[in-house]
Amino acid sequence: MSSASTDTLAERFEESRGHLRAVAYRMLGSLSEAEDAVQETWLRLQRSDISAVENLGGWLTTVTGRICLDLLRSRKARGEEPLETHVPDPLVTSLDTPDPEQQALQADSVGLALLVVLDSLAPVERLAFVLHDLFAVPFDDIAPIVERTPAATRQLASRARRRVQGAPPPETDPVRQREIVEAFLSAAREGDFERLVAVLDPDVLLRADAGATGLSRLVRGAHTVASGAIAFQRMAPHVRVVLVNGAIGLLALPEGRPAALMSFTITGAKITELNVLSDEDRLKTLTRAAL
Repeated sequence: MSSASTDTLAERFEESRGHLRAVAYRMLGSLSEAEDAVQETWLRLQRSDISAVENLGGWLTTVTGRICLDLLRSRKARGEEPLETHVPDPLVTSLDTPDPEQQALQADSVGLALLVVLDSLAPVERLAFVLHDLFAVPFDDIAPIVERTPAATRQLASRARRRVQGAPPPETDPVRQREIVEAFLSAAREGDFERLVAVLDPDVLLRADAGATGLSRLVRGAHTVASGAIAFQRMAPHVRVVLVNGAIGLLALPEGRPAALMSFTITGAKITELNVLSDEDRLKTLTRAAL
C-alpha cells in the first residue's frame, strides 16, 4: 500500500474513531479496553483488502464489535465476569472546564446504570443490543458476528432489551438532577438521617466498588443506604459536583486526591440507584479530565 493511500485510509479511520470508541465503551464498560479495541480495529484495517467494501464505517463498526465480543468471551473463559458490585468505568467531566475530548464522549454517553445492566448480559446479547438498539446496525450484519441467523439475532437483542427496559426512565433534566443530588449532599453534610431517607427511594440500590483489595458491597433500602451516607459525612466537605456519563454526580477529594465517585439514578424525584467507585487506582486515571 502506498504512503498516500495509507494516509487516506488513516484519515478515513480517524473520522470513525469517536464512533468506534463509543461502540467499544458500551460493549466493554472499560475505557482502556475500548481504546485497545479501537487500536486493534485499525491494525486489522491495515491488514485487510477493503477494495470491495462499500460502507467503510459499517465495516469498521462490525470489526470493532467482533473484537469486543472476543474480549467479553475471554473474560468469561477466565472467570473475570463483573461482580454485582463492579462499577464500569465512568466518564467524568468538570462542570466548569470540560476537556474537549471528554466532552465529545459525554455528548454521546450512556448512563452508568445502563452499563451496569449491560454487564449482566451474555456477550452475544450485549453485542446484539448495543449494535442494533444503540447504533442501528441491521440484524443481517450482526448475525455473522454472533454466528446466528438474523431471526435468532433479533431474539438476542429482544432478551437484552427486556432486561434494559425493566426500570422506569430516569430523570434527564440536569437542573432537576442537581437539585436532588445537592439535597442528598446537604443532608449528608449535616448528618440529617430523615432528610437523607426522604430523598431516597424506599427500594434504593447502592453498589459500592472499592476494587480488588477494598470492601465492595451491594445494599438495598433507604434506611440502610442513609446509614451509610451518614458515615460519608466526614468526606462531604471535600466533595465537588461533576458530570458522570452526562449526569450530575459527586467526586470526593479529601486532601485534593480522588477518593470516591458517586453517580445517581433519579426517578420520580427520588434517588433509585447509587453507584460508588472508591478504587483509588482507577479513580486517579478516570478523574484526570475533571481535575
